[in-house]
Amino acid sequence: MSEAKAIKIQSNRKSTFIDKVKAILPAGGNLNLCLTCGACASGCPATGLEGMDPRKFLRLAALGLDDEINGHPWVWMCSLCQRCVYVCPMEINIPTLVYEARTLWPREKRPKGILGSCDMALRNDSCSAMGSPPEDFIFVVADVCEEVQGDQPGWENLQAPMDKEGSHFFLSQNSREPVTEPEEMVPLWKILHLVGADWTYGSTGWGGENYCMFLSDDKNWKAITEKTVRKAESLGCKVYLNTECGHSTYSVWMGVQRHKIETGLEIAPIVPYYARWIREGKIRPESNWNKDLKIKFTVQDPCQQVRKSFGDPLAEDLRFVVKTCVGEENFVDMTPNRSNNFCCGGGGGYLQSGYNEARRQYGKLKFDQIKATGATYVVTPCHNCHAQIHDLEEHYEGGYKTIHLWTLIALSLGVLADTERVYLGPDLAEVWLPGEPGTPILSWINRRSRAIVASGKIQNASLE
Repeated sequence: MSEAKAIKIQSNRKSTFIDKVKAILPAGGNLNLCLTCGACASGCPATGLEGMDPRKFLRLAALGLDDEINGHPWVWMCSLCQRCVYVCPMEINIPTLVYEARTLWPREKRPKGILGSCDMALRNDSCSAMGSPPEDFIFVVADVCEEVQGDQPGWENLQAPMDKEGSHFFLSQNSREPVTEPEEMVPLWKILHLVGADWTYGSTGWGGENYCMFLSDDKNWKAITEKTVRKAESLGCKVYLNTECGHSTYSVWMGVQRHKIETGLEIAPIVPYYARWIREGKIRPESNWNKDLKIKFTVQDPCQQVRKSFGDPLAEDLRFVVKTCVGEENFVDMTPNRSNNFCCGGGGGYLQSGYNEARRQYGKLKFDQIKATGATYVVTPCHNCHAQIHDLEEHYEGGYKTIHLWTLIALSLGVLADTERVYLGPDLAEVWLPGEPGTPILSWINRRSRAIVASGKIQNASLE
């Protein structure tokens, strides 16, 4: 057994790091209240990586051992998921300590993947971390929409509005879809069409990602957040509706608070709207398709949307939607779950950090959680969760599939085309294709489309 490294504490050492963090946190972030109970470390998937854990990190800071913190790679292996805060009896805000520790790294020395994604978003008016300029986004959206209108019966009136003034919803869009898998945008468009939502994309400021937040670059986190918020305001929208992207939701929701960006917009995640539209009967997904198949589903609670922001009510809405779509008897929850759920390891910039071995080791706890459910499908309304859980399946050969929530809703409505089933397995490749027996009647879609067009205005599908 190797000997532990001894750390000498000199009486004349004076911390500047922890004092800086205390100064910016309410009540100093409770950083002086640590009981050294270890609850934070025992439930943290990052414990042990690079010989560090949350309790040790806090103690090093409290003892003024700034040299042991400065430049330590563990700050990029902590996903900032806040589970340590959730389980801490004193509610000590260790993630903010880690966030500030990232700023100790010279900007150019921070992980190239996160740095590159931040800087790319700053270089284009889309705020796209993948560099998709406005003209490309406009073209892709129009092209895909026209293709659906021409190729899929019943969707001749499908719209994907761009810069439509006076719309109720301003919809953000993660760059992954328009850049690499544009067919994945369509199921959400169909859902919005069926509920009669009054929505629009913006030709600028549409990028639903903000890696400057993960870079601990406050100046540019604010710049991107303000740019996308101002675009929504310029169109006269009332609700900034985040697509199924956890960190996009959090970066805008927290960004306007942290950076004191004044706006009258409601910053909202899309999951509660899905649930509300189902409860109101604006969409009626059915689980009959799974009555005999009995395929099991579980859900991943995105830390950014549940524990860090909208809490268990969003987690309950997520379960309500999934159970409605697959049948309550075919839903299996992970343990623990909701706000107490383990982070998957996709957030905090981990996927772009370059620490892939550590990321997968971190994610092994989530992988084991998923396998324990026996579920064939993992549903998550978050792009980073989706990418990480998909990668964990491939790395550890898990034998499950990872899907977006919009895919499941569209499948259960009978409107998911064969080209929109990228992440479904062979077991669902041909289940409830549009127009097949047992699916919702196509004429109902046509009647609703004609009614919406004839009314001269889109129905207001807000939660107000």
